[in-house]
Parts: sequence; structure tokens; C-alpha cells
Amino acid sequence: MPNWNEVLQQIQQVQAQNLALATQHQNIANNAIALIRHEYLKQLHAKTNRNIIAYYSGWLSKPNVFGTEITDEDKNGFMMAVHKLDRSKGLDLILHTPGGHITSTQSIVDYLQKMFRKDRNSVPDIRAVVPQMAMSAGTMIACSCKEIWIGKHSNLGPIDPQLQGVPTYGVLKEFEQACREVKKDPSKIPIWQTIIGQYRPTFLSRCQNAIALSNTFVRQQLAAVMFNGEPNAKRKAAQIVKSLTHYAKNRTHDRHIHYEECQEMGLKVKLIEEATDENGQKDVVFQDLILTVHHCYMHTLMNTPSYKVIENHLGTGISKNQTPNPQRQT
Repeated sequence: MPNWNEVLQQIQQVQAQNLALATQHQNIANNAIALIRHEYLKQLHAKTNRNIIAYYSGWLSKPNVFGTEITDEDKNGFMMAVHKLDRSKGLDLILHTPGGHITSTQSIVDYLQKMFRKDRNSVPDIRAVVPQMAMSAGTMIACSCKEIWIGKHSNLGPIDPQLQGVPTYGVLKEFEQACREVKKDPSKIPIWQTIIGQYRPTFLSRCQNAIALSNTFVRQQLAAVMFNGEPNAKRKAAQIVKSLTHYAKNRTHDRHIHYEECQEMGLKVKLIEEATDENGQKDVVFQDLILTVHHCYMHTLMNTPSYKVIENHLGTGISKNQTPNPQRQT
């Protein structure tokens, strides 16, 4: 399968072949990238015989663009991508996202699980695939799947909520520290007044509620989906949530949690590099296709106006572009 440079060469070849039509088609470069991307999505679907939906954010290549995070608007893209799929084949959800709103994440997970479960009592047939990064609420989505495929270079992230860009656990820890220090030494009141005085009314309770909401959601998802029917499912789920929210250990919201640590905390993670075929042999094709699809999306996000793409293996979905009115592609 082609690597990063070879994917780029294929895109350039398609551009060159269509150069004569450039005056009539101003978006020829974008179309070439989409053609290559859709071809490899089809190949991945043919390989796995499972539905593929890719959810890609351009926060790395377009860090100053608003809307790269998970929002309620993304539901429209998922609805388009799910429409007309044979849901009996399950879903491989390819994730590359910095995270986003907790409630939006919960709603998207709820929708996808309803679409890819046989009945109310069955486990949703959804696998998460993380070719590079699924942070924060992206990790929450991954934890809502029956298993997570991750590369040696890939990572998840802590799920501690952020409010207005501020870590909620950090706020509560800081407030507790202020209470201890002021009680011990009242002369520190003016110092802490300057800091605590910046909090708006109800901000502390909002932090507590955000933590409770995200922790409860992930804990319930792990117990009901990933560890469904297993002994001590709730205990396993609680331990994983504790690890993913350990503020003192993680120290920063963008900490990268790689395969070995994911495995140690108890998540059902599998290495893309160690996939095997029906004969038990190493499945290099699966690995190559996952990475090639990832390269295609990174080229899309780096070299087109798109800052978010949600689409299936049929090429149906939505692309949000850096324009006043995002353009939809099908």
C-alpha cells in the first residue's frame, strides 16, 4: 500500500491528467484528493466487509479555525454517512479529533449505537480505529465502542472536562488548596482573593457537574459495551475512568496516552500492526489500508479548505470548509 509520499504522487497524477479541464473546474485539486481518498475507503471496506465512517478534524493543520471540535452540528454528517448503509455489517469508526462538547459527544454516541445494534439489549457492533489521535471527547467515543484499534504511534487522551479552556479538575484542586492555605494562614487571603475572584458565580458547581457528567457517561459505556457481560464490568470501568481522569498523574489535558498504557489500564485495545487474517497470519494489508486512508485525510485537511470531514466508504458525508457557508459533498 502507498505511503504518505506515494499518496501525494497519486493525487498529483490525477491533477495532471485533468489539467486540461482546469479552466472549467476550479476545484480540480480538491476533487483529485477526494477521488483518491474514496478509492482507499472502498478498498478498506472490501477488506473488512464492515461499514466505514471516518470522522476527521483539521485542528492540527488549521489550529485557528473555529469548529474543529465535536459539536451538535456533526450529527448531520453522521446521519448522512449512516443513510443507506447495510447496518448488519457493523461499523468501523475512524477517529481523528481533539475532542469537544460532552453533551454533543453523548448524543452522537447514542445515535450511532442505535443505528448499529440488532435490538435494545444487544451490544452495538462498533469498533473505534485511531490512526493517530483521539483526544478528550474523542477518547470518550472510543470508550463507547466494543474495542479500540490503535497504532504504535497513536494515542488517546485524558477525559477531564474543560470549561472555557480551563481544566475543571485543576479549578477544584486549586480551590481546595486555597481553602487549606487560608485556613492555615489568613494572611494569604488577599493572594487567593485575586485568583478565586476571577471565577464567575456557579463556576465551581459547573466544574463539578461537568466532571460528574463525563465520568458517569464513560463509566456506563465501558460497563455496558466494552465489558458487557463480563465479571466485575463496573469495577473495570471505574478503574479505567479513574486512570483517564487522574489529574495529578496526567498533569495536562493534552497528555498522550499510548497503546501500552491503554492496555495497562484495562481498555480493550488492539494494535493495528498486529492484526491477523482469517488464517491467523499477520494482516499487513489491513494495516496499510488504515494508514493510507489516514494519509488521504491528512492531505485533505492540509491542502484543501476543509477543516472537518465526516464520510462513509461510499463517499457520502459532509465536508466543512473555511467559507461562510460550509459546502456539502456527496
